[in-house]
Amino acid sequence: MDFDLILNELSLRNPAPNEQEAQQRMSELIKTIKAVKAQGVKVSLRTKEDFYTTILAPNYPLRRWLNDADQVERIFIKTLATKAPFSNDIVNSEIQDIENNASLSEFFHQGKIAIGLGIAYVLETIAISLLSEECWDCHRLEIEFISLDEDKEIVHELVKIFHVSRSTHVQEHANLIQKIQARIYQQVSNGVEIWNRREELFPNLKFCNAVRRQLEDIRTGQLELQPVLKKLFELQKCCENWNNGSFNTEGYPLEESGESQPTLDKYFKERTFLCPDGKERLFERHIKLRVCNWRIHFFPEQPGTVIIGYIGRHLPTVKYRT
Repeated sequence: MDFDLILNELSLRNPAPNEQEAQQRMSELIKTIKAVKAQGVKVSLRTKEDFYTTILAPNYPLRRWLNDADQVERIFIKTLATKAPFSNDIVNSEIQDIENNASLSEFFHQGKIAIGLGIAYVLETIAISLLSEECWDCHRLEIEFISLDEDKEIVHELVKIFHVSRSTHVQEHANLIQKIQARIYQQVSNGVEIWNRREELFPNLKFCNAVRRQLEDIRTGQLELQPVLKKLFELQKCCENWNNGSFNTEGYPLEESGESQPTLDKYFKERTFLCPDGKERLFERHIKLRVCNWRIHFFPEQPGTVIIGYIGRHLPTVKYRT
């Protein structure tokens, strides 16, 4: 399940005066989206229209910016999941009505109709703005919500929505993002669903084929389900933030350890698994699941990618043969 960031189309109404400032605005937007992703969620950017038609400065559409951007920023934008119109794949007729100006509810910001901000309010998610005006430099926005009550009377309310335009704003919404994650946990009912949705839930993790059977044995309501989900999500978050150097789980709620040499000498075969690329690898690093005495054995392949080789009961060691 993606975390929806809703692009505030009002922040696009004032293009930058020159290309240099347009590039600065795009860099800040990218840093902000990355800060949301760093919370361990897969981000989709919902927009009113095709994002690539955005005019960043006079005679400087986003497609031209792609030619000027450095490789990291260019690839990031090209691989960012963008959805247009706002209602794309949302099973909620109210969102489509708001988008098409056919809803009985209307949203305004400083007198301007605000479709994206209104949809962010209805979906209880975060709106994101290009930092084009001072009014967008905040982590909360107040908008006017106009609707009809049961007596067909027009009601005016001022409501606040979650909002970001700088990477520093994201930390203010860490709890909200964690609630979205919790919602994802609740929607996964068994190990079969973990396997079937693995690319959606854990885009930075690869799973050895043997893990399929191990996951499919986890039934609805089984004790191990939530601990396995939680540790996989933390590994995903850690992997997502691994850009260079060696893979390190420090700072994450993951209890990791390796194996002793005597155990590897005797039981290395039990820790060697066939990987998706057809190679066999030794998976000695593992995460401990204390509540059920299970282990998740993993192999850091390269920055941004970790392979999961085993999920299940404690493998045998020279001390414990279970």
